[in-house]
Amino acid sequence: MLNTYTMQTFIGFDKTFEESNIVLFGAPFDGTTSYRPGTRFAPTAVRPDSYGLETYSPYLDLDLEDFNLCDIGDVDLPFGNTQRALDAIGEIAENIIAEGKKPLMVGGEHLVSLPVIQKLHEKYEDLHIIHFDAHTDLREEYLGEELSHATVIRRAWDTVGDGRIFQFGIRSGMKSEFEWAKSHTHLNPFNTDTLQEVAATLKGKPVYLTIDLDVLDPSVFAGTGTPEPGGITMKELLAALVSMKGLNFVGADVVELAPHYDASGVSTAVACKTLREVSLLLSI
Repeated sequence: MLNTYTMQTFIGFDKTFEESNIVLFGAPFDGTTSYRPGTRFAPTAVRPDSYGLETYSPYLDLDLEDFNLCDIGDVDLPFGNTQRALDAIGEIAENIIAEGKKPLMVGGEHLVSLPVIQKLHEKYEDLHIIHFDAHTDLREEYLGEELSHATVIRRAWDTVGDGRIFQFGIRSGMKSEFEWAKSHTHLNPFNTDTLQEVAATLKGKPVYLTIDLDVLDPSVFAGTGTPEPGGITMKELLAALVSMKGLNFVGADVVELAPHYDASGVSTAVACKTLREVSLLLSI
C-alpha cells in the first residue's frame, strides 16, 4: 500500500505510472538504526527541496524532462515489525519490475535496499551490485539480528553470491568484515579509484546501484545517522557517477539522509542532486 496523503513529486517525475520507465518511491523506515534515527523523514524532505535544482544535469548532459519518470509516493509501512516493512517494500518493487519498469527508491536506512535487490535478482539472475558507503555492512548479525542496516550487504551477498558486489568509499567496519570481503566482494577502501576499471567489466550486465550518502565526508553531508569522517567529496561522487554512464542499471536507491541533523538544508540538497544524477543514469 502507498501513502500518498502528503505526496509531492520529485522534480521532473511528473508522468503517469503507465507511461513511465523509471518509478520513484520512498521507503521511510529506520527501525534498525543503531545510532541516530531519522532517515524515515528523508523521502518527504527531498521532494520539495528538489525544486531548488534544475532538471538538467551539466555533468551528464542529460535532462529529466526528456525522460518518462514517475513518483508514486511512499510505501505505507507498519511500525515495529522489520520483516513486514521489508515485505511491503518488496511488494511495491515487485509490482514495478513486473510492469517492465525500473525501481528507484529513496530511503530510509540502508536495510531497505534488501527487498528491492531480492526482487530484481528474481528477474536478473546475473545481477551485480555497486555499493557506495562509509561502512562495510557485512556483519552476519548485529546485536543478535540478521536483518539490520549493519548487515544489509551481507544479506545481499546471500542473494547474489561471490564476485558480484563492488564496494567503494568504505572506511569503517569490523576487522573481520574487511577480512571476509577479501574472498567474497570487491572492496575498494577510502575512495572510488578502481571504479572505472570495474565499470568496464560490467558493460552489458544488469547492475543495481545503492548509494549510502554517508560515503561522503561529514563536512559535505552532516545529515546522516552515522557520520564517518574521512569520506569522499561531492565532486568525487559526481565524477564517479559520470564514470558509470552507459552501464545497464536496472534499479537503484539513495539512502541514509536524516534531514533534521543538518538544519542548514545542505545535506538534503546533496541528496537531491545525487538523486537527480542517479535518475538520469537509470534513464539511458
